[in-house]
Amino acid sequence: MKDLPAELRPREKLLQRGPAALADSELLALLLRTGYKGRGVVALADDVLQACAGLAGLLNAAPAELKGIKGLGPAKRAELLAVMELARRALAQPLRAAPVFDAPGRVKDYLALHLGGRTQEVFAVLFLDAQHRLLQVEEMFQGTLNQTSVYPREVVRRALALNAGAVVLAHNHPSGVAEPSRADEFLTQSLKNALQLVDVRVLDHIVVGQGHVVSMAERGLI
Repeated sequence: MKDLPAELRPREKLLQRGPAALADSELLALLLRTGYKGRGVVALADDVLQACAGLAGLLNAAPAELKGIKGLGPAKRAELLAVMELARRALAQPLRAAPVFDAPGRVKDYLALHLGGRTQEVFAVLFLDAQHRLLQVEEMFQGTLNQTSVYPREVVRRALALNAGAVVLAHNHPSGVAEPSRADEFLTQSLKNALQLVDVRVLDHIVVGQGHVVSMAERGLI
């Protein structure tokens, strides 16, 4: 980066104009700090974003995925994984302190970060206490790009183990389209019926797409 004019260097640009002025690759370059021989740090940041299909994919990248990117040694991978986990925890913290539906946008933001970049379909459950504060988030089932097998008895078992009073269901659509399907509606009703037997309410089922999140409760589908 020393070869760039001072006003174009990401650090100086951030300090002078604020973080919003930086492109995704420039922000990532500040974390990576150095490139490798023949490849500057901004170019390396571009390579990482391209390999992960953007920031959403990077935030959900597995360690093995990062390991396959040239220029990311153990130290850089560890730092990226730490930053990603800090982002998730920062979004989850307010949900543990107050009822989740005091700020429903935070639930959507958290789930968009948690599930938005996945290339496989993932079914997650937010287990809540009697005051609807977050107890735990668990990814319970994973499937192929177009199908997930979800077992209501497993969700019921975990709800009882955690002494949950309510749940928010969530899954992603790797296709990028967040519209709930008829299968999603059927699954929601099956889980609602199963959890009702143990006095656990289903408050919502949130579907995460690419840059779009849909609440089935807001659609009147719960």
